[in-house]
Amino acid sequence: MAASIESLLEEISGVDDPIEELQCLKTALSSIPLRDLRDSVSGQRFNVIFSLLHSDDKEQVELCVGILERILLALGPVTLAQSYRAELQGGLTHPNDTVKILALTQIGRMVEHPEASTEILNNHDILAATICCIGEERMDVAKQAIQSLSKLSHSKPGLDKLFQTDLLKVIKDVMATSDIIRYRIYELVVEISSASPISLGYCAKSGFIALLLGELTGDDVLTRATSIEMVSSLAYTQHGRKYLTQQGIMEKVSNMIKGADTDPFSALYIPGLVKFFLNLAIMDSPQQVCETYPVFQNKVFEMALDPDPAMIGVALDTLGLLGSTVEGKQVFLKTGERFKAVWLRMSKIAGAGATELRVRSLDAISQLLTLQPEQQTEDLLALTESWFLLLSNQPMDMIRNISTQPFPELHCGAMRVFTAISTQLWGQKLMISTPSFMEFILDRSAGQTKDAKDAKFDLVGSLVCSSTAAEILGSQHYIRLKSYLREGAYYISAVAAVCTEGAD
Repeated sequence: MAASIESLLEEISGVDDPIEELQCLKTALSSIPLRDLRDSVSGQRFNVIFSLLHSDDKEQVELCVGILERILLALGPVTLAQSYRAELQGGLTHPNDTVKILALTQIGRMVEHPEASTEILNNHDILAATICCIGEERMDVAKQAIQSLSKLSHSKPGLDKLFQTDLLKVIKDVMATSDIIRYRIYELVVEISSASPISLGYCAKSGFIALLLGELTGDDVLTRATSIEMVSSLAYTQHGRKYLTQQGIMEKVSNMIKGADTDPFSALYIPGLVKFFLNLAIMDSPQQVCETYPVFQNKVFEMALDPDPAMIGVALDTLGLLGSTVEGKQVFLKTGERFKAVWLRMSKIAGAGATELRVRSLDAISQLLTLQPEQQTEDLLALTESWFLLLSNQPMDMIRNISTQPFPELHCGAMRVFTAISTQLWGQKLMISTPSFMEFILDRSAGQTKDAKDAKFDLVGSLVCSSTAAEILGSQHYIRLKSYLREGAYYISAVAAVCTEGAD
């Protein structure tokens, strides 16, 4: 196979219009398993393919990119750095964006490898050109540049090169291009800062993080909205949260929520502020965050009762994620009538209105009702039961009726609510005492989409795995549920298949 690749390369170099030969080479390469391709391309020189990238013929360039993607993937990072460094550097300034992405992807591979990364770190021009790619018009080019550069944060030499040489000026020059590019640089800074406390220190010392934090209180509300998302990403790591606390950012965001009531444009950035505290609560402690920054919980409740669908959607997602934890459930319980009002609003949204909000409400309800077996204390079981019974006068019928409406996503959402209560003793008792409910679960004709079948199968599996199901549901129902589980989610009975053929 190596000989045939070599002969194809010779043919390509000897013709003026190599499209047909390039297609043959691409086909030949794609037929070789990647594990065998390294031996086939080892020792070959593919400069002719790189040279053909310098063409106005888009088809030719795309074929060359496809060939090089396959070849370079088979080569080790050290081989790339030693043999094709100049070609890849040329690719960074190529007018075709797919060539840029090819070069950036390979540079990303090299900077991850200790030996190959040394070759790249010693090449100022490659790193400068990579940084400049963040300023390219196409976002996928910029994203690949950010991804490749962020890998430099994994080593001290990489951090030194970015932040303690004149590459820092290159970053700042690119950053000054426009508002959009500035936020791409912030994205790179956050990626690097998230890697370790040391990398965060480099970013802080360079002044980038101070600039980002300053954007939180800028005059432009769109800038404010974007910056809070970036700062939220910084809070995903423990060292990031510690830094933000030291800088007083938690208090600043809390005050921004308080002041939002007097800002007519606050709807543009309030969801981001809420998500910021949600991330903190999930990462650390819902109780601690809600008690330390009560304005967060108050705002979430207020948004759930808001007529604005955008506010409601964010509130529902937040309530679900907080309430998926035991601590979050207990926090809501302490608010008494205030959460009861929110819960009733969630029930109302689930029952009628825009499909998207109904699904988000059903998902939040299922998260709030879920208790893992090890969490099922007497108090928590009483809590989830009381919440379920508060949904309506006939909550089982309410959720079942939602599942029968002609919207697959609603069917799946309703199934997830039933799955949430299926492992809890009170939930199983409600199921067996609700007329025809077990037949409803075992009926394969309801919900014909793959997602609907999967949701029903999850419910059946949850019941079968419960230690109390056989006793509560009765042996006959339990045996049928086990048969359903054994047959799989997409089983079609022989009778049903014959009827279907007859109908055809």
